[in-house]
Amino acid sequence: MTVAPSLNKRLLRWSFSEIRHGQLWPISIALTLIIACVFALTALADRMEQVIVKQGKDALTADSVFVSANPLPTPLLVLTQKDKLPTSTMTRFSTMAFSDNGMKLVTVKAVDSQYPLRGELELSDGQTVTHQIEPNQLWLDERIFNELNVNIGDNVTIGDADFMVSGRVLQEPGLSFNPFQQMPSVFIHLSDVERTGAIQIGSRVQYQLFINAEEPTIEKLKNAITLTPSERWRDQDSGSRTNEVFERTQQYLSLTVAIVIIMAATTLVLTCQHYVSTRQRTIAMLKSLGASKRWVGRWLAIQVALLLGFAAVSGIFIGMGLEYLLRVPLVDLLPTPLPSYGLKPALVALTSSILIAVPALGIPLGHLLNVNAASVMQESRKQNRMRWNIVLILVPLVPMLTVYWQNKLVWIVFAGISVLFLILAVISVVVTRSLAKLPLNTSMKLALSRINRSSVATGIQFGALSLSLMLLAVMWLVRTDLLSDWQKTLPANAANAFAFNIATYEKDVYLATLDKANIERSEAYPIIRGRLTQINDVEAKTYAHGEGRSDALRRELNFTWSDTLPTYNDLIAGEWKHSNGVSVEQDVAEDLGLKIGDKLTFVINSQSIEATVNTVRHVEWRAMKPNFYFIFTPDLLKDIPSSWLVSFRIEQQHDGILTELSRNHPTVSLMDIRAMGAKIQDLLTQIVWSITVLALMGVISGILLIFTLLRLSLSQRQQEIRLYRTLGASRRRVTQTIWSEFGLMALVAGMVAALSADVVVASVMKFGFQLSPSLHLNMWLVLPIITFCTLAAVVNSLIRRLLVPINKAFN
Repeated sequence: MTVAPSLNKRLLRWSFSEIRHGQLWPISIALTLIIACVFALTALADRMEQVIVKQGKDALTADSVFVSANPLPTPLLVLTQKDKLPTSTMTRFSTMAFSDNGMKLVTVKAVDSQYPLRGELELSDGQTVTHQIEPNQLWLDERIFNELNVNIGDNVTIGDADFMVSGRVLQEPGLSFNPFQQMPSVFIHLSDVERTGAIQIGSRVQYQLFINAEEPTIEKLKNAITLTPSERWRDQDSGSRTNEVFERTQQYLSLTVAIVIIMAATTLVLTCQHYVSTRQRTIAMLKSLGASKRWVGRWLAIQVALLLGFAAVSGIFIGMGLEYLLRVPLVDLLPTPLPSYGLKPALVALTSSILIAVPALGIPLGHLLNVNAASVMQESRKQNRMRWNIVLILVPLVPMLTVYWQNKLVWIVFAGISVLFLILAVISVVVTRSLAKLPLNTSMKLALSRINRSSVATGIQFGALSLSLMLLAVMWLVRTDLLSDWQKTLPANAANAFAFNIATYEKDVYLATLDKANIERSEAYPIIRGRLTQINDVEAKTYAHGEGRSDALRRELNFTWSDTLPTYNDLIAGEWKHSNGVSVEQDVAEDLGLKIGDKLTFVINSQSIEATVNTVRHVEWRAMKPNFYFIFTPDLLKDIPSSWLVSFRIEQQHDGILTELSRNHPTVSLMDIRAMGAKIQDLLTQIVWSITVLALMGVISGILLIFTLLRLSLSQRQQEIRLYRTLGASRRRVTQTIWSEFGLMALVAGMVAALSADVVVASVMKFGFQLSPSLHLNMWLVLPIITFCTLAAVVNSLIRRLLVPINKAFN
């Protein structure tokens, strides 16, 4: 009764000692990294997804929105009433608002008392805050109070109807930046639209039906309604582009964790295989002394359990801390209070680590478990366990295929790994064999002789080292390129004010006022509303049901004309001409299959205009500059009445100029977006910090893998180096040879990895993020330095033990 507990205690103590002296600690660190990173990503991704979904639905003010240029179709209203779905209706149009002191073109939003279904509408009468619009009420945007010079309780005329100002709009749901449509808003009740008299035949009106329902119900409604060219559905995915940065952040986080897992799993495999190679004779000796396979299995199982237990506890705690560090920069973006992430991140992290550990530890330890007692005298032949090994490999592979099936980035990296390992190995062997032909000193010749002794072993060693360096570089370079792209979202000198609805007769005076104040501005562009109706004499509505920007065919667009194309638009194809031509934005051209020479027909102000596609442009929509889907040559549109648009950059000292412009040009809509720009910059800074924190975890895992590779490589030379010492080689000669060999490894592997990293990063950026790739020459210097610094740490930690002659090592 007392033997078993005593035996278990001895096994436990021996297992602790074996972990310490058997160099198994990298396994525990690698497992800890896997658990921590997966835990942090899972917890943060859940929270970010909630933010994106919540913000998307709040911006829509509902789960889905039906938008039409005509009154809402009766069949749709009947279906929503039949299913008793929560709905709200808005009628939106532009008209003039008049007071005793001024006038202003405004956007009227007529809503019912149920608006909004999601998000917050805050209205203040100066004493209390309310959230619904009632009949006979008029609520004004803050800017209108100044421009009409009115106060709460004053009278304002909207169309033909007189209203008493009820108060201010403090917060409006669904507010998004669009300089062509977002005029100052006024809210009235839907029942008051008729008495305004503002909606007449030919008026530009937008009717919206907001619907709250589960996704299957929404899909049922969509399938039941046949859309006309003037109708469309808006949902979270198609409502706006504001989630692009969030989506790419999640993609990068997933990519980084995948790379961390790959490098940590490789560390597991290498460390365990090295342990097996050093313990085969020990297991054989134990079996020759009577230890059973079951006993050896228990001993190994205890070690694995201790490693997993330590990694689980430390990984969860580190993961919680990492999730907190990733979340702190996003505190302004996440909802308050934050929902608990529960046990899901811990379960996903532990399950992932166990699945990875099954083949990484199971295959080499399985070989060790089956070592024969006869191996004490001679090496035993490896047993055929191929079928069992394949089963172990499938344990993590099948779940990974399920989880990452649609993640293009991860598969790009895996494809790169599969192909590049062989390429890197071959290139490294060719380079080292070429270096051997050069006239070098004795230490360098000995080093190259040792490296080139076995092409297969050298290729595998260099391939693994180069691949680990490449993964490390890929993770960091993708981060760098993403941040560089995100900075384009709002450049430092971006325009922060837009003036539109500038009449032709006042354009020159308006621009002269800006120029006199030395305010940096864009060119002024005429704005004309119209619709694309035919493509090569085929009705354009046949293209209106596709995905992408072909959705723009279902609504009127803002057109412009110019003698030249904007300098900030890159010309992709064609040549700009000055007659009968139109330039098309690249994405629209791709979505509609347009090419140079195609004939397009537009309806503008009830006139039919034909133009030939002469150029295709790439447009950076985030640059805060006037941009257009279609730009016409002047001969086609210059005689059609239009208003003008100009963007410019203002500073605090220009506030007086803005006041003067608003007073002298009351019909011009002036939009100051400085506050919006500051918010975007803060958002990008916060996301940069979050990504950098996780990228640093990847750097740690990469350096751990490199350290393991170099340590195992140096350990494999242990007997050979001691033999050199026994045969009389000096410490200096051996030390120089070691540094020469590993210095060459650092140089060759670093350079090869830098080249391959640029290729993989270019593929990831182009096909994963749809961004233009760039060259990273600085990485050609950084990677060899990182490798050499890690190498120095390894060599310094082992050099004394390796320089001991064989006869002394056995004394």
